[in-house]
Amino acid sequence: MVFKELEIQGFKSFPDKVKISFDTGVTGVVGPNGSGKSNLSDAVRWVLGETSSRQLRAAGKMEDVIFGGTRKRSPMGFAQVRLTLDNAAHTLDVDADEVTIGRKYYRSGDSEYTINGQVCRLRDVYELLLDTGIGRDGYSVIGQGRIAEIVAAKSSERREIFEEACGIAKYRYRKTEAERRLAAAGGYPWRAGKPSGPAGKRKRQGAEVSGTERPAQNAGSDPVDRWGAPRPGSRAPAGAGLRDRPDRLRAF
Repeated sequence: MVFKELEIQGFKSFPDKVKISFDTGVTGVVGPNGSGKSNLSDAVRWVLGETSSRQLRAAGKMEDVIFGGTRKRSPMGFAQVRLTLDNAAHTLDVDADEVTIGRKYYRSGDSEYTINGQVCRLRDVYELLLDTGIGRDGYSVIGQGRIAEIVAAKSSERREIFEEACGIAKYRYRKTEAERRLAAAGGYPWRAGKPSGPAGKRKRQGAEVSGTERPAQNAGSDPVDRWGAPRPGSRAPAGAGLRDRPDRLRAF
């Protein structure tokens, strides 16, 4: 699975729409300092779901990735990046030979993610790229100083990269999601079918009222049930119930 095309508009130093095609082999980007070479890798990280402005070398807000304007050019109102991946081997769980992941962010703070033109969530993009090495937590995009951070990192932090490379990050993610859902449910799966809210409360109150009013509803009826036991709250006459059951008299 390789990159096929990168489309940028309004992202950092790219106010106009720019398309970069990746042919077979190695593609290199050459230019002087300040020409925007690193902005290309930042665009790739951003469209793959990066949410940390620090990782994108922004000033501190995600709004800073939008082209801020110059003396001769007014600022842009949005930033948009689309990355097309070759999925001929169907590495990604999408029934298409090409997969285009898009992200658009407005100055108002609204954002939008798409997969092959269909609006989706950031979570969908993250799950799609699990165990491919190119996600936001992958190892395929290494920024400046990142290698030094990996070497100096704790073993628990380096473990995430190794898990991604070994292909087990997906299962750890599913386990974490399952635990989060159980915690959100209060740890009581049996409550799933129990009525809740006002309707359930009225039903429970109705059951309590019917239970307390049962003796009053049966007032005036035979205080002895069919097995010869007096009902709660009533006094049965001596020998009541036994006269109706001769077999009980023989047993005694």
